[in-house]
This record gives sequence, C-alpha cells and structure tokens, in this order.
Amino acid sequence: MTLHAPLNSRALIALAGPDWRSFLQGLITQDVETLRPGEARFGALLTPQGRLLWDLIVVGREDGCWLDVEAEHRDAILQRLTMYRLRAKVELAKDETPVSVLFATDADPVAGPGAGWVKDPRHPELGWRGYGAEPPVGAQAATEAERERRKLELGIPGPRDWGSDRLYPIEADFDLMHGIDFKKGCFVGQETTSRMKRRGQIKTRILPIVFEGPAPAFGTEVLTGERRAGEVLSGAEGRAFALLRLDRALGAELTVDGRPARAEVPEWMAEAVGEAA
Repeated sequence: MTLHAPLNSRALIALAGPDWRSFLQGLITQDVETLRPGEARFGALLTPQGRLLWDLIVVGREDGCWLDVEAEHRDAILQRLTMYRLRAKVELAKDETPVSVLFATDADPVAGPGAGWVKDPRHPELGWRGYGAEPPVGAQAATEAERERRKLELGIPGPRDWGSDRLYPIEADFDLMHGIDFKKGCFVGQETTSRMKRRGQIKTRILPIVFEGPAPAFGTEVLTGERRAGEVLSGAEGRAFALLRLDRALGAELTVDGRPARAEVPEWMAEAVGEAA
C-alpha cells in the first residue's frame, strides 16, 4: 500500500547563486560539495558551542538547492543564514512549493532531477519526500500524524523531540541518521561535535520507550528504581521517545508516571548504542 501525506509542518528556503555550495558547506553538519540535483541529504545547523539548533534536509537542484525545514522555524533559519552571508554571492528566499511524503510504499515513484520525488536520506523505510510532486496513481491519502506514528514505530526522532539549543546532535541520533559528515572539515559547532565522536563516550541518546496506556507528558521523568534515567519527549499510546542515560536505561526495569516501561533499541542503531553502553 502506498500512502501519501502533505507535510504542512515543513517549508522551503531556496538557495542559489555561484557561492551557495561554499556558503552552506561552512555552516551545516552535512557535505554539500558533492550533492547532485535530485538528491537529498540530512543535516543540521548548530550553535558555535555545538548544540543543535534546527534540522534541515538539503535537496539538490539544477541551479542551487532547497532547505527543507520546520515551517515554524523558517524565518529564524533564514535570519541566521542571512547573518552569515556577508559577501558571499548567494541568494536566499522563501519558497512556497508544498512538501509531502510517500511512505509504506510497495512501488517507487519516478525519481530524479525534475521529478519532484527524492529518497528520504535518514532511513529507507521513511520512503520519499515530494516537492510540488503529484502522488502516484492509486496512492491513498494519509495524514502527517500517521506519518509521525510511523517514525515512532521505527524509532526515528524528530524536531518535537530535540527542540532547539537543548541537545548535541549526537544525543539526538544525527550521527546514526546520516546527518553529520565527520570528514567534510569545518562547520559551525564542528569542534564539539568531532570531539564527542572521537572520544566515543555518548552517555545520553534519544531512544523509544514502551509502556501501557497513553503517553506521559513531555518532560516526565523516566526512573530506574529511585534514580533518574531520563525524560519523556514526544509520544503516543504505548510508545514514546525519551532522552535516556544509556548506562542506567538499557536493560533496566524502568518506570514512567508510575507505570512499568522499558527502553527499546531499534535495529538500525543497535550496533552503535551497544558499543556506547
């Protein structure tokens, strides 16, 4: 079954001009020097201290790129980019092309430059992102909430979980979602990010937790015995994301809101989390 949903929570910023690659290359966690038209890469804009400000998906175009960002943060991101522009020959503008998604697909849409569909760069099962693209014939209408539930099932967190200027990108699993290129050289916040990777001591990460009943409120403590093991982020019935201390949460009997809970490590991040533990 192919499901199609509009992503009204996302909006676009268009970059063009002869310096757009070098301008973006020095700012974000992802490499754009080799980005091809019709290709998407996941990344982030960080504070100089290395904390995560905003996620973004960079979509290559023939004459530049789109930044696929949270709609509520688009103005702030555009303002931040403008501040960094200085004398770079780069054009920055809002773009009202609608963003959508195809997920749980049993057939691939037509992809490539000009087709409007690109592979989601974070995980194969997140499907395709559309930019002004028509859904394939026979695709069923879905909602963004259904798509968020799919992300929760896969254990793939999003902006509701990491907020802005709260976490380091590795704590938010950006390194495991192909959101950081550690070989690209300098970018804003690179020193702290590289040091965390080099030391290999990741004490906290966002992981799913499972429990009975409705999701606890954002910020509810996750406990192991009487010790704090983390806090709840976004969630739904029976399942939520939580920012967890790996040494306390993995394999432990947890409680949240007085209910038994357990941490779950998705298959796609099992190797990395196992090494950290």
